[in-house]
Amino acid sequence: MQIKKYKPLALGFIGGSLTSAVGYVHFSACLMDNKFTLDAGCFSKDKNESLRTADKYGVDRERTYTDWEEMLLKEKDKLDAVVILTPTPFHFGMVKKCLENGLPVICEKTLAITSKETKELDDLVHKKNGFLVVTYNYTGYPMLRELKQIIKDGKLGQILHFQAQMPQEGFIRLNSKGEKPVPQQWRLSDREVPTIHLDLATHLHEIIYYLTNEKPIETISDQASDGWFKNIIDNVTCLCRYSNNIQGQIWFSKSALGHRNGLEISIYGTKGSVKWVQMNPEELIISFVDGHKQILDRASNVNVADQAKYTRFKAGHPAGFIEAFANLYCDIEKALIEYKETGKWKSEEVFGADLATDGLKFMETMVLSSKTKKWEQVNS
Repeated sequence: MQIKKYKPLALGFIGGSLTSAVGYVHFSACLMDNKFTLDAGCFSKDKNESLRTADKYGVDRERTYTDWEEMLLKEKDKLDAVVILTPTPFHFGMVKKCLENGLPVICEKTLAITSKETKELDDLVHKKNGFLVVTYNYTGYPMLRELKQIIKDGKLGQILHFQAQMPQEGFIRLNSKGEKPVPQQWRLSDREVPTIHLDLATHLHEIIYYLTNEKPIETISDQASDGWFKNIIDNVTCLCRYSNNIQGQIWFSKSALGHRNGLEISIYGTKGSVKWVQMNPEELIISFVDGHKQILDRASNVNVADQAKYTRFKAGHPAGFIEAFANLYCDIEKALIEYKETGKWKSEEVFGADLATDGLKFMETMVLSSKTKKWEQVNS
């Protein structure tokens, strides 16, 4: 049987300049496994910044823009997909324009700022038979994928409850000079859904769905502003009930001193539990019903994490944040090729506007509950 070979798919970036929080990560990840090339970009509205980024990324200056709509006009027949890396409030208009022009879209999370916007984009995808995926990099970590398989195989028994947290300290910590770090300006303005939800809760929602395939049904939530920016929500806790009678506890924060990025996921079942910590991503800590514990890593007796695509280097040499992104880009390439060949795609690792809509509805319900001080139903 002859294996069909594909040349790397051509990408164009909107946003993602050298001053962007995520630009260089996406650049490195999409090129890591030779699945994509970066051929064009409107990296910034500032001409010098856009050109400086193009030179660093190896993009021809003739295909570098300061107007993203001009880029779409001139490049739409040359690109296989456009990657949206601008601040979240700008995503909706850019994604919509790309879809209307028949361009496949890879969008950095969060897809939009309200469920109304994500639903409109989802409807447009179906109307145009378009391609739209959202990047959530944490579920690209091999050991989280191993955990998904452990749950699927029933090794934890019936899932009873979970704890998911993502505390950070960026809105309360001082730098080494005793100064307050200055976040990106767009993160200092809260809308209907506070920015911290769009930044952090979106990851937690996606991870829990990825692992359990269950959705939030209702929640009671509380939120506060504890850091320097008194008009900005920076600490949120919630209890939630998921489908299949699963209880959950969720905490995300930017005013939690001591946490650079304290993402942790614990899943508890009737036969065992598993804990994964993002700061030590190569290991799963498993506790069994008979009391013994086990630590799994990529060199253990695993079913997923030792696959060749996850072992760019052997166990003991930790794969990290950018590699997790690269794993996701490999999955996106597979989905995009399937879409180009058949007009549809399916993936257990890549998600589109439908999951984004579910996530925004959950976040909107958290905000509502924090105001009413009672349990609120998540609209399906």
